[in-house]
Amino acid sequence: MNNTGRIDLHTHTFRSDGVLLPSEMLRHAAVLGYAALAITDHADASNLDELIAALQRLLAAQPRSYGVDLLIGVELTHVEPGSIAPLAARAKQLGAEVVVVHGETIVEPVAPGANRAAIESPDVDVLAHPGFLTAEEARLAAQRGCLMEITTRKGHSLTNGHVARICREAGAAMVVNSDSHEPHDLPSFAFARQVAAGAGLSEAEIEAATVTHPRALVQRVLAARH
Repeated sequence: MNNTGRIDLHTHTFRSDGVLLPSEMLRHAAVLGYAALAITDHADASNLDELIAALQRLLAAQPRSYGVDLLIGVELTHVEPGSIAPLAARAKQLGAEVVVVHGETIVEPVAPGANRAAIESPDVDVLAHPGFLTAEEARLAAQRGCLMEITTRKGHSLTNGHVARICREAGAAMVVNSDSHEPHDLPSFAFARQVAAGAGLSEAEIEAATVTHPRALVQRVLAARH
């Protein structure tokens, strides 16, 4: 893995509501100097298998596209909270390397309880845009090591400051992701750091959220492959 490039653990292609092929997304990421990219299209029980299988085929054909490590992922989206844990477990069994859960953003009608169900599931790696994350949820995330997202995406980012404050108090690990759907959504390293700073993160926290935490996850994934 390129040890200097940006890592994003939350992106979408045309297989859900994005506009690019996975290969196109990887090419755009490469031009921006990314080291690794998780493609995490929206998933529920109806399409989980095919999303993972499609990315597995791409990875087999293009093991390291344009110098960017592809991570096979899904974002469980608007899944009923009681179904999150079993579906996340199934995703990992099928070969998903990064499982993201669509958190309780204030700009969509996410079911109450989705945040907690995601945090409590041992197979969920990232809780995306968790909205008004509670102190108790953040403490649970800290204990389990579930990454809490600071997002560069418009709308979802409205609660970044709240998420940062609650995570800091609880000691929960944060990660800056883009939730990209289009080419211009992919942020540069500098912009990702600006968004983190705007959320109130210190320099040390920015480094952890943009480098240390995502790199650790990618290294675990790559080690497991080999």
